[in-house]
Amino acid sequence: MSRYTLPEFLAQHHVTADLQTVILGLAEVSVTISQALAKGALAGILGAAGAENVQGEDQKKLDVIANDLIKDALATLPAVRGVASEEETDVLPCHTDGRYLVTFDPLDGSSNIDINSMVGTIFSVLPHTGSAPVCEQDFLQPGRNQAAAGYVLYGPSVMLVLSTGNGVTMFTLDQDSNTYLLTDAEVNIPADAKEFSINMSNQRHWTAGMQSYISDLIAGKDGPRGKDFNMRWVAAMVADVHRILCRGGLFTYPWDSRKPEQAGKLRLMYEANPMGFLVEQAGGEVWTPEGKILDIQPEHIHQRVPVILGAANEVKTCVDYHK
Repeated sequence: MSRYTLPEFLAQHHVTADLQTVILGLAEVSVTISQALAKGALAGILGAAGAENVQGEDQKKLDVIANDLIKDALATLPAVRGVASEEETDVLPCHTDGRYLVTFDPLDGSSNIDINSMVGTIFSVLPHTGSAPVCEQDFLQPGRNQAAAGYVLYGPSVMLVLSTGNGVTMFTLDQDSNTYLLTDAEVNIPADAKEFSINMSNQRHWTAGMQSYISDLIAGKDGPRGKDFNMRWVAAMVADVHRILCRGGLFTYPWDSRKPEQAGKLRLMYEANPMGFLVEQAGGEVWTPEGKILDIQPEHIHQRVPVILGAANEVKTCVDYHK
């Protein structure tokens, strides 16, 4: 059966030439990252890099490798005005006449690398015009401004999941030709859920509203919700969100009291906004307890937020528990 390639799909859907180059550049470098991951211990790239990133987290060797690969690939594209990475302290200027800014998490779930579990690359593309060198303020746009967002999941097969504002599509990497082929043109999240994803080990640190919500899910058909729910947790946002896009459900990483001054664990610019864009484009909802994530005006590029996303009705129910 003949399938559309990624370049064919983008051209057919009238994606601008500059935006196409950005998406195709990210797709191309993801193939290189997938090949490095596939070699694993044979290439001597597993384990810690011996340094911390700007978030104060231990970096894995592949965090650093993936970050440098993506950063260098994007810097060659005239359409890219600047980039911002979860692994970098500051934004990086590229081409002053470029039309797009790119933010990325080079290897989400990198703690899974050493156990050969799923990880991924998350990216967001923001519009910008001007002639001055890029600065952090240029990136501080609400998630609704995104021109495109997506992720690459490095699993049993490598998949690129993408939205340019007209729904969500999935592409699978043909390992023989290193070409992404369209495998799902209309991704939709059912409005109701029967699965939820959360790190239960943190339960004692959540707000009363979140504790009550999760307790009612666990109570199943004998509790106030009147039905049973399954729980899944991969410990990589990219994998948990991929499951929701494939078969529905709810994902949440809430605020907890261990670092009360820190709004949440997940980063607005590198994780919540791009994933939120995809989820909304697939018919789901993306909230904090206070409001919709894509409406947040960012204050700095490494800002964190609590996240509730997935099935529209279930997200709204979860938010109601916080009122």
